[in-house]
Amino acid sequence: MKKSELKTILKPLVKECIKEVMFEDGVLSGIISEVARGMKINSAPPSPPPVDPTLERMQKNAFTSEQSTKLKEHKSKLMAAIGGNAYNGVNLFEGTSPAPAQASSTQMPSPLAGQAPGNPGVDIGNLFGAVGRNWGAHMNEVKKGK
Repeated sequence: MKKSELKTILKPLVKECIKEVMFEDGVLSGIISEVARGMKINSAPPSPPPVDPTLERMQKNAFTSEQSTKLKEHKSKLMAAIGGNAYNGVNLFEGTSPAPAQASSTQMPSPLAGQAPGNPGVDIGNLFGAVGRNWGAHMNEVKKGK
């Protein structure tokens, strides 16, 4: 039997088998539903990019213009209450900012919870003093001793 004769005999049989599997066994409907499901996922709006927690905290703690005006009014009322001339006209609240809010008892406290955001902290630039310049020599002595 020649290849072309085998092809003419088998091609209709294979074609009929594929149609039968696709339509009668429900394979085609499964493929269509999978494609449709994939199109729904791809057409969904993209999720927003992650927000920088530092920026979010700064925006949350920032005063609105309304809060700023209320704060200035409150400071002026306090100055009027203690008497503007009581301290030779010196504004006791000049350059001050409110204390940071305390965290609730359910939240995990931050290690810097009680510190002002502008506080530079402790300068550790000269932590080792004169030893800092010769630190490599000290380490070599330790290695030789082992």
